[in-house]
Amino acid sequence: MNPSLTDRAETYVVRFFDEHPNPALVYHTLAHTREVVDVADQLARHYALPETDWQALLTAAWFHDVGYLAGPPDAHEETGLALATAFLENAGATPDYTDRVQRAIRATKMPQSPTTLAEQILCDADLFHLGAADYNDRQKRLRDELEQLTGKSLKGSTWRQKNIDFLQHHQYFTDYARSRQADGRARNLRRLLDREAEQKAIRRLNQQQPAAEPGDHKDRPKTKEQEKRAERGVETMFRTTSANHLHLSEIADSKANILISVNSIMVSVLVSILPRRIEENPALIIPTALFLISALLTIVSAILATRPNVNHGSLTRKDVQQRKGNPLFFGNFYQMSRSDYEWTMGELMQDSDYLYKAMTRDIYNLGQVLAKKYRLLRIAYTVFMLGFVLSTLAFLVVFVITGN
Repeated sequence: MNPSLTDRAETYVVRFFDEHPNPALVYHTLAHTREVVDVADQLARHYALPETDWQALLTAAWFHDVGYLAGPPDAHEETGLALATAFLENAGATPDYTDRVQRAIRATKMPQSPTTLAEQILCDADLFHLGAADYNDRQKRLRDELEQLTGKSLKGSTWRQKNIDFLQHHQYFTDYARSRQADGRARNLRRLLDREAEQKAIRRLNQQQPAAEPGDHKDRPKTKEQEKRAERGVETMFRTTSANHLHLSEIADSKANILISVNSIMVSVLVSILPRRIEENPALIIPTALFLISALLTIVSAILATRPNVNHGSLTRKDVQQRKGNPLFFGNFYQMSRSDYEWTMGELMQDSDYLYKAMTRDIYNLGQVLAKKYRLLRIAYTVFMLGFVLSTLAFLVVFVITGN
């Protein structure tokens, strides 16, 4: 085996890119090929591949996408395979070496089907970018390339769903790729799912709007700027509504604390002073009892308004599969195991309808809690007002009657 064969393959592929330029290839460029070669070399060093497998792997990496320059995109693996075979025959490669290169290139065809470690490394190197931080930009270039090569326009929602389906079913073959890129791939998937959920919410809102009259501006297709404003509107709606509910809850708790503090102080003062006065003037017992009862009822109502109410907290996987419950509220999941809750959140992020229903339920439940708080607060303030007025009048009456 000639150790310089990989270098000769690099020279051949670089020259082939120069001699067969294709402006439509904005993703499968020479830079992409070099990146795949570098990652394949990195993985080969990590696994300490034998020299023959190593060189065959890098040769296959150089030729794996060169078929885009000389044939239809759907058959680029076969085209690249033919170019690699012709090159290796002219270079005097052994049949075994040529067979290793051919099988590695074939393994990259979707769905990928590697059988050896070298083939697994090439497959992972080819899709190493799925966990990259610039995944979104890469997918935009790939979409532009497909549109130019096929002459067909791809809808944003269709392309996004294709990427979601691909990321959900893709698995790296090597432990090295999984440890380095699996988390990044999961983050990219979450971004796509969030984006898809936003778009579905916008479409639902648009469907709920009344039909426009002929000639109305609603008949016109929405621009990207209008879509962005609509997306921001959905996000702002949920964010603002939740913030308002929480703020109102804080106000209710503050009002209840004021009532509890004021009445507690007044009760303690009366209890410490009035017993001696009642001995001197027994008629004071009636207004004192009236005031104490109203103060105690006020305190009880205020405490009930601020008393936390925790649910059973035993949301199950069956409930989630049936799209029941609200996994966003701690009272529904605090008794779940961590693995079950992580699975639940994964289901929630993958189903935008369930996600928006959960957010809607969360806001609705907050509203129900607020209604209870303010109802009890209203009772507390009413009792406090009536009790204070009536007990004060009663004290005045007693003072007038007794002359004290």
